[in-house]
Amino acid sequence: MAIFNSIGDHTDPGFGVYVHWPFCAAKCPYCDFNSHVRHQPVDQPRFVAAFLKEMAEARRLSGPRTVTSIFMGGGTPSLMDPATVEAVLNGIAREWHVPDGIEITMEANPSSVEATRFRGYRAAGVNRVSLGVQALNDADLKFLGRLHNVEDALKAIGLARDIFPRMSFDLIYARPKQTVEEWEKELKEAVSYAVDHLSLYQLTIEEGTPFYGLHKAGKLIVPDGEQSAVLYEATQDITAAIGMPAYEVSNHAVPGAESRHNLTYWRYGDYAGIGPGAHGRLTLGADKLATATERKPEEWLRLVEKTGHGMVDQEILGRDEQADELLLMGLRLKEGIDLVRWQRLSGREPDPDREQFLIEHGFIERLGNSRLRCTPAGMLILDAVVADLAC
Repeated sequence: MAIFNSIGDHTDPGFGVYVHWPFCAAKCPYCDFNSHVRHQPVDQPRFVAAFLKEMAEARRLSGPRTVTSIFMGGGTPSLMDPATVEAVLNGIAREWHVPDGIEITMEANPSSVEATRFRGYRAAGVNRVSLGVQALNDADLKFLGRLHNVEDALKAIGLARDIFPRMSFDLIYARPKQTVEEWEKELKEAVSYAVDHLSLYQLTIEEGTPFYGLHKAGKLIVPDGEQSAVLYEATQDITAAIGMPAYEVSNHAVPGAESRHNLTYWRYGDYAGIGPGAHGRLTLGADKLATATERKPEEWLRLVEKTGHGMVDQEILGRDEQADELLLMGLRLKEGIDLVRWQRLSGREPDPDREQFLIEHGFIERLGNSRLRCTPAGMLILDAVVADLAC
């Protein structure tokens, strides 16, 4: 596939299209994503028509572009009918140039997976699936509010491996009372099922979620910073040993199998965001347009049908704001940031005293004169490093 030849191209981050399907069968207690449970069937043809209208508006803003990746996220996109997926992908191809063989990813939950639907998605054009497995023991799956069990997860992984050219799955670690030994055993089992990509996230307590209330009341205790660091380091060691090193703080891949779409985000490329709660970034000359759509699905639908799009926020980002976003996104990557690009946007060099302090303490390093990146130690305090360099 053409995707593998473009992974190493830092100079062109690409142009992605993100489509947000906002519906889930159940809301997980840790999740702060824009996802909604509906107890009546969703009118999929009506949503398709709205997606197509919003695409036309995004195309008007972006101008003609060549799409390098498509991502269907959520929510639970695998609740969509294959015909819905096909209609959405055909709509993207009508608005922009979509070369053969680009990465087209769909998120899926094991509880909503069956072979006929997977084959339907594949026939529609999806060539990469990302499964929300989250844990490989039933007790923790129940704690995380997942509707599937381990048997369902392994069945979904097997189907994905058989049907799609590429697949990835997610796990959440740093769960309450999880020991390093337990996580190492679980992760070693996971890598035995993996193909070329894994997303491994530490459990975070997000405001507004049920877990946040439990945590604030002292009823949910997650590993402290020191224990989380040990779990993180064990994760890096195990994945590196099997040839799937981290290319981003939480993402691991066989070299060449990185997520092309996510690289577009982290390399601060352009992307059109379609659907309820979707965000976008579109270059307009020297500026970048940040877009955001209405989060509530039915309100978004009403807006699109009335005005042709559901965008509720459009903001022109100046060079300083773009430089900060480039830093925030790019330092998540093992490859780091292109300093020349950052300097061109910010109009300045990194503060020499701050940079030297971070280098001396082993948090960042230079790669020649052109790139700057976080060290493994820096990744553990990434937010602090970004804040220091952005000043």
